[in-house]
Amino acid sequence: MPASPFSIRNGFPEAERQRAADLFWKAFSGKLGKILSPEQKALALLRDLLDPAYAICAIGADGRLLGLAGFKTSEGGLTAGGLKHLAGIYGWPGALWRGLLLDLLERPVEKGVFLMDGIFVAAEARGQGVGTALLKAVEAEARARGQARVRLDVIDTNPRARALYERAGFEAAGVEETGIFSGLFGFSSATRMEKRLA
Repeated sequence: MPASPFSIRNGFPEAERQRAADLFWKAFSGKLGKILSPEQKALALLRDLLDPAYAICAIGADGRLLGLAGFKTSEGGLTAGGLKHLAGIYGWPGALWRGLLLDLLERPVEKGVFLMDGIFVAAEARGQGVGTALLKAVEAEARARGQARVRLDVIDTNPRARALYERAGFEAAGVEETGIFSGLFGFSSATRMEKRLA
């Protein structure tokens, strides 16, 4: 049996921080682009913000980051920064309005629910099982922490991701509309998807 072309591990290598920021931005700029642009500042924010303590990653045989799944707990999350982080990049006026809008996208941590905080796979690594392996690792982490369910949210403009989650056993558990903010966020609704752990 051939060796896997990637390995799954907790955190992400510090040497891959810039790549993690780049991949995050490619995955979520459609959702966050109008709020965090210009791209140069968004990438600077992500480089500073991404916390490996709340990440599980896929690393290729060459040491390159191929994908990452983030999660959020009551202690913190992959992207759990605050106004101070935003102000360091955008200044206080820019931080205040961006912070208010980003708060609309926040999801609270719930007892018994392991909350995912983004998942992405590099374009060149898609179709190799990286996303599926990351989801399995997230489930294992949730079980290790004594959680009964895993939750994520998928936007209506990302049917490919939703199909992956459904294949992995996630089921829709509710829908939230963005209403008047749909043009700003670039999507009209987000579906809450959950998987109950055995």
